[in-house]
Amino acid sequence: MDHSAAPVTDPPVNVEPAPWYRRRSVKSTMAGLTACTVMVAAAFAIPYAASAAPRGPSASSEAVVGYPGTMGGTSSATPRSGSGNGSSTYGYSADAYGSSTTTVADATEATADESTGVVLIDTVLGYSSAAAAGTGMVLTSDGLVLTNNHVVESSTEITVTIASTGASYTATVVGTDAEDDVALLQLEGASGLATVTLDDDEAEAVGDEVTAVGNAEGGGILMAADGKITALDASVTTAAEGTVDSETLEGTIEIAADVVSGDSGGAVLDAEGEVIGMTTAASSRGGVGYAIDIDNALAIVDQILAGDESDGVALGYPAFLGVGIAQTASMTQVAVPGSRTRQGGGGSTWSETSTTAEDGVTISGVYEGTPAQQAGLAGGDTITAINGAAVTDVDSLSAILEGYDPGDSVTVTWTDTSGATQSATVTLIAGPV
Repeated sequence: MDHSAAPVTDPPVNVEPAPWYRRRSVKSTMAGLTACTVMVAAAFAIPYAASAAPRGPSASSEAVVGYPGTMGGTSSATPRSGSGNGSSTYGYSADAYGSSTTTVADATEATADESTGVVLIDTVLGYSSAAAAGTGMVLTSDGLVLTNNHVVESSTEITVTIASTGASYTATVVGTDAEDDVALLQLEGASGLATVTLDDDEAEAVGDEVTAVGNAEGGGILMAADGKITALDASVTTAAEGTVDSETLEGTIEIAADVVSGDSGGAVLDAEGEVIGMTTAASSRGGVGYAIDIDNALAIVDQILAGDESDGVALGYPAFLGVGIAQTASMTQVAVPGSRTRQGGGGSTWSETSTTAEDGVTISGVYEGTPAQQAGLAGGDTITAINGAAVTDVDSLSAILEGYDPGDSVTVTWTDTSGATQSATVTLIAGPV
């Protein structure tokens, strides 16, 4: 296929599988789980895999947790009515207590107290003509917001709405930790915001009552799902879905509650209304959710605010050149954003045989409005050097770009489809997170 006629329109990919928390955990791999972000775009329709899952405080279960586990479609999600007062029963294989089913109460519209400090997040994925929705928590009155990395992943615009007032703010990324699925945002021009109340006793235990509050189904209404803690230090494995590979999540809080897509980044409250965790994944069959322990999330927030880019933390936005690389059949294009280029989705890896020329990396196309397009690069060209540093494969191209920041100027050298050597100096731009 001739890719030179039009810019690449597939989404950039920048998620890499990696272990989660490093603390010792109860091994609990649970099948049929998906992270909780709602995505709207036909090209991003991702099926929810479902399978059985034993549960219990020390249960050993086999899990596939979809990550980011987004829901696709051509229209926006339908808001939940907030009038539910029944319950739902979900089937599982026998858990530690010998039960074969779990019954959880349907989520209802969150009360004012439950909604305090919890916000609605909407993102635009400009390089894929897509949109997504999730949840966040206000940490400071001047607008620092905690959420999951996968809620804002690949986004080019982020809007945060205060549920209680309807006020909306443009948000920028302060820092992210893709490995631990944590992101910190700053709301522009915010002041006097109500914040969530953080847990101060660390006394949670299996059987404790909890409430998960989030932007259920991306409906723009905060919903509250009551439930109980079923395991601490739980470990699950995410399913490879769409643009993202599987990974292992450790040290999470497992809850039996009506957690659904759109709840990612939302608050898990204890009986005192204090935040003990951040919702991150949920069973695709319903009734089971997983949350990052709030202390772990806040430790990463502190690291970001300290400007410490170690252990997977990245500050701000990556430098972006804007080229697409041919990929395996599960994904035809992969963007190379620079410092956060990752493996392709669906369990696929970079296709070295199809993307790496004898001397350099052959691109399949460029993204519209990016430095690559402005330089005159086109599908079929082979990048051979960046600022004189030889490009030998996709990994070396990513590693070279990783050393630069948005706003830096670099000279790109390439061989065009006629065999002629070309070069151009471009200014790298901020890429999607």
